[in-house]
Amino acid sequence: MELTCWIIDDEPLAIELLESYVAKTSFLKLTGSYSSAIQAMQDITTQSVDIVFLDIQMPEISGMEFAQFIKDDTRIIFTTAFSEYALEGYRVDALDYLLKPITYTKFLDATKKALKWFDMKEAALNKEVTPNYGQEEEQMFVKADHKLIRILFKEILYIEGWKDYVKIHLKDKPHPILSLMSMKGLEDTLPSTKFIRIHRSFIIQKNKIDSVSKNRVMIGEIELPIGESYKEEFNKIIGEFG
Repeated sequence: MELTCWIIDDEPLAIELLESYVAKTSFLKLTGSYSSAIQAMQDITTQSVDIVFLDIQMPEISGMEFAQFIKDDTRIIFTTAFSEYALEGYRVDALDYLLKPITYTKFLDATKKALKWFDMKEAALNKEVTPNYGQEEEQMFVKADHKLIRILFKEILYIEGWKDYVKIHLKDKPHPILSLMSMKGLEDTLPSTKFIRIHRSFIIQKNKIDSVSKNRVMIGEIELPIGESYKEEFNKIIGEFG
């Protein structure tokens, strides 16, 4: 498996070092180097990338702020000279955290962790989600609790991304179904006529929307945010309802 990666850092020497590390790592392919988050902002919404090596302290837009625009099928590896940012990095679901000066050994450990994550995602897509559209009730099977569970599409309220798992929240069920798979994989499995991605962490069923206000969607008493990069597509859907 080959993973594409970007480097975003305002220090030229840091970019040069990471580029040299990428060059000697057989499963990595560098597809972008940026000296600021501003430079990368447009590309992150129009291009896909597997890993972003992201500096935290940068002018104008910090790495933490930029991370909010990265979709969750991209893995973030933070790079910084300041150890006090480690906890904050994990709060935005970063895969790893590299403290400068970065050695190749530490770099390789982090990228191998990313490779393992994508291997798990591919396995989940191939084995753990089985759509079944030909039945009287549209449905899918997901792997959870060491078994395959049948889920009717009409029962799904919304889906929440949680680290390497998804939580599938169902109508009249007190607890969500927790399954090891990516949000992107599940998004591709679900019929787009019924479901829409509104945030890096949320997919909702269109006909379960009760109200919309500002940047929020209400499904019953549950309030869910609409992410900046998903607003345009969501507004098109709301327009269709009107």
